Amino acid sequence: MIVTTTENIPGTRVTQTLGQVFGLTVRSRGLGGNIAAGFRGIVGGEVGSYVKLLEDARRQAVDRMVQNATAMGANAVTMMRFDSSEIGTNMSEIVAYGTAQVVEPVTGAPAG
Repeated sequence: MIVTTTENIPGTRVTQTLGQVFGLTVRSRGLGGNIAAGFRGIVGGEVGSYVKLLEDARRQAVDRMVQNATAMGANAVTMMRFDSSEIGTNMSEIVAYGTAQVVEPVTGAPAG
């Protein structure tokens, strides 16, 4: 599956646009992680446990988006973006979304 943030994929042409596709996850930090992050917030610096949490959440959102695009019959997702929001005081929603498409190589096009 090709996943790109661009509108076009060099060396391919779109044969079918299947519509929007997304993958969603909601994550929460445990009490211990929140306490550790609170201390880090006082002294400053990067909160490593939150960075890992959000990196994992983004990966899971992309994986779910790819699964949904595959189920639609796509072999590419273009214009992929992330969005996030807070739910309550300790949960984060992460969504990856884009346009599910079927693309094919253009003969004679340079490899990109």
